[in-house]
Amino acid sequence: MAKTDIKSIGILTSGGDAPGMNPCIRAVVRAGLANNLKVVGIEGGYEGLIHANFRTMGARDVGGIIQRGGTILETRRSSEFREPRGQREAIRQMNNAEIDALVVVGGDGSLNGALKLHEQGVRVVGIPASIDNDIWGTDMCIGVDTALNTIVEAIDKLRDTASSHNRAFLVEVMGRHCGYLAVVAGMIGGAEMVLIPEEEVPMEDLGKAVEDAYRRGKTHAIIIVAEGFPTHITELASLIEHMDTGFNTRVTILGHIQRGGKPTAFDRNLATRFGVKAIEFLVEGESGVMTGLDGRDIVPVSLVKVCSHKREISREYYQMARMLAR
Repeated sequence: MAKTDIKSIGILTSGGDAPGMNPCIRAVVRAGLANNLKVVGIEGGYEGLIHANFRTMGARDVGGIIQRGGTILETRRSSEFREPRGQREAIRQMNNAEIDALVVVGGDGSLNGALKLHEQGVRVVGIPASIDNDIWGTDMCIGVDTALNTIVEAIDKLRDTASSHNRAFLVEVMGRHCGYLAVVAGMIGGAEMVLIPEEEVPMEDLGKAVEDAYRRGKTHAIIIVAEGFPTHITELASLIEHMDTGFNTRVTILGHIQRGGKPTAFDRNLATRFGVKAIEFLVEGESGVMTGLDGRDIVPVSLVKVCSHKREISREYYQMARMLAR
């Protein structure tokens, strides 16, 4: 594919933050500079694009950030950008600043925004960053590995205190619509049960799982609950208390701690590879695509396909989590 006439690119991070966004910004900036491109950081996501919160970035501007969580460009959710008028204003600001192309780092909503811009003639590449790992077209998103490590570390610590007091702990993890974090954390964290939005579980099964753990001589029980599970975690705890399972019950909601912290080596590597490939795709004339991890390779994936499909959790993982909880 012929190389384009791109001279300047913009980069923004949008939606929920994910560990690894900073290494990705670093890679985009330095890969852009290596290709003789001017790189413009857009602060505050799509909101910053609309209001021209721009700053030119050099190699030193991204020095010392590879180990930092969050995003130095900050992130916003923009209701204004969802409207055609906001999108037109964003494009106008890009034209005024002579930004020829855009790299968008974020989750499902951010990638949908990138597609909207592409459909209006903007050259754009998306990079998937979502701790829920709910983006179609990539084996893994930026931030997932770090979030899983945070969750598993918390489970290990809770198991210590649960065993000391013969307790059942219900641990809520993120995942409003996708139970990936809960399933994998449950599988590798030794949970007695995993509750996710995608699977209906009768309450008597939950009580039986906790009671069986007690009968088998376990000194604890861990139940991982995705935040999108239809029954709230405090109600689940109350139900277990009234089932006389043998355990006292406690609730732990991990919340936004899952988004923070130093990105793992895996996330730094993935974010770096995604950032470099995003520049490569733009320079080679690609637009309207997302960087996707396919096995060991980084490939361009159509944003149209990404935004029109829903990633399903692995039923094999879910069954493994249930089988191993014995």
